[in-house]
Amino acid sequence: MSTEHEGRGRDLVLVHGWGMNGAVWGDLAEGLSERFRLRVLELPGHGHAPYDPTATSLAAWARICLEAAPTVAIWLGWSLGALVALQAALSAPQRVERLVLLGGTPRFVQGPDWPCAMARETLGQFRENLAEDSRATLQRFLGLQVRGAEGAAETLRLLRRRLAATPPPRAQALDTGLDLLEGSDLRERLGELDCPSLWLLGERDTLVPLSLGERLPGYLRRGEVRSIAGAGHAPFLSHPEAVRTAIVDFVG
Repeated sequence: MSTEHEGRGRDLVLVHGWGMNGAVWGDLAEGLSERFRLRVLELPGHGHAPYDPTATSLAAWARICLEAAPTVAIWLGWSLGALVALQAALSAPQRVERLVLLGGTPRFVQGPDWPCAMARETLGQFRENLAEDSRATLQRFLGLQVRGAEGAAETLRLLRRRLAATPPPRAQALDTGLDLLEGSDLRERLGELDCPSLWLLGERDTLVPLSLGERLPGYLRRGEVRSIAGAGHAPFLSHPEAVRTAIVDFVG
């Protein structure tokens, strides 16, 4: 499912995160539409987007998004959407002009050589809770995204309002999304990334910690890392102007 917004300039694709929908972009989308022609995509089974139970891999979700995207565009992905956008750039490098990854990482779970990520047990707990009460699990996940950040209460209110703006995500889609977050590891493929990339990290993000910024340069050929002071995992809601300025500066 994609929605084309009014705007002018180069094409910019927006891909939201796990459990959310295209309405989450709010004020950031409005600000970006002054410089770009926006295409807001919804992940499979999220918002108004249909869900294909046979599309269970990261490559499949990236392919679905590519089918709904302009032929050539700049891509902006948040969280799980950043992982999908990264895979799209690797699968179809001729289609992705530049890449902006907001709260994104090539590997979301910790490992012996990868401490700058989420504990695997955290995702496991979400999976268990999801089977019992998907609505309550989503609400808890929203709380994690703003924990410790400036303006946490207001950002949480915005997240809840945007989540309620469309039909709830399908349980199968949420489960597949957790599989992708838990099982995907694109670190060794970052060297293949041909387009310039901007990695925007929240200074107080508890899901994708700022320490990731120390690791990324060793994997990237044409990437830069910036942080948003005081922000958690959803800086485009808590600090939309700082995020907009960083994107516009990066695109030039």
